[in-house]
Amino acid sequence: MLVMPIVYVSDVERSMRFYELLGFKLVRKHRKGRWAELRLGDAKLGLHYLDKLSQSQEQQRVDLGLESQEPLEELQERLIAAGIPLERFVSDEAFGYSLVIRDPDGLHIQINQHDPELYT
Repeated sequence: MLVMPIVYVSDVERSMRFYELLGFKLVRKHRKGRWAELRLGDAKLGLHYLDKLSQSQEQQRVDLGLESQEPLEELQERLIAAGIPLERFVSDEAFGYSLVIRDPDGLHIQINQHDPELYT
């Protein structure tokens, strides 16, 4: 069994382009553009078109956490060059480093790089 979070988006194509900048690859897409399934390594992500989120759906949103193999400073430069605004630049954390962005529909995405020397 594989866990696949589903992100509700207002524009599937725009969201696909955004997540492809983070390294996701398209697995399949609904021919009417209402659904796309992406993969990043062993992880999957569903993009589901929804014209408008209800208030209860907005309150149920979750954050997306990604772990980067690419040095975060390099990723940060790539995101800035692609015009992706950073909510928080690379920061030193208790576990290593992180940076924060938002997807085109405002989903909070924290990208982490763990430092193995900080773990037992």
